Amino acid sequence: MPESLAAFFAMGGYGGYIWPCYLLGAVLMVAVLALSLKAARDRENELEILQGNRQDRARRRAALAETASQGEVPQ
Repeated sequence: MPESLAAFFAMGGYGGYIWPCYLLGAVLMVAVLALSLKAARDRENELEILQGNRQDRARRRAALAETASQGEVPQ
């Protein structure tokens, strides 16, 4: 069994070229995943900020409309 396992890792003499390529591919996929997750978190935080600004603006408009309906001059 150990000989067949060694033969598998040797890959017909090309294992020295193939395994580093597999390793590099795996590292790149993990890096892309990490960057994608970070970008998604950043976009979610930005969306929360924008939605909060939208709600604040709606509250201000409602307050202005209420004071205008009462005849008060907004400052």
